[in-house]
Amino acid sequence: NYFSAGVHDRHPSYSIARDRTTRKMAGIAVGLSKGHQVAKRTLAPRPAQRKGKLGARVRNIRDLIRDVVGSAPYEKRLMELLKVGRDKRALKLAKRKLGTHGRGKKKREEMGNLIRKMAAKGRTAV
Repeated sequence: NYFSAGVHDRHPSYSIARDRTTRKMAGIAVGLSKGHQVAKRTLAPRPAQRKGKLGARVRNIRDLIRDVVGSAPYEKRLMELLKVGRDKRALKLAKRKLGTHGRGKKKREEMGNLIRKMAAKGRTAV
């Protein structure tokens, strides 16, 4: 369809211009690799680049709350399903409770890690 792609996607000269970003500049004024030669700057990471990364303090607080409060009923059922090896059923339950496939997978993994942690703690205590 003529209108499905933008004008820049159809015109051949625009694709050449787009490739210039990856091509090394020759330091001359004409040609495909025209342009002033510059050294690539290494920028310091911006605070926005660590968005969503869990800090040590927040992780410790969440662990403490999990220890004090315990698990929700659906989480307990999820752990039981994982213990008997019904991973797919556990994912379906988590998906239904949390709304999306991605959240369900994350919760299933989290509960699996919790079971492994509890098992390791039980082994070391005995």
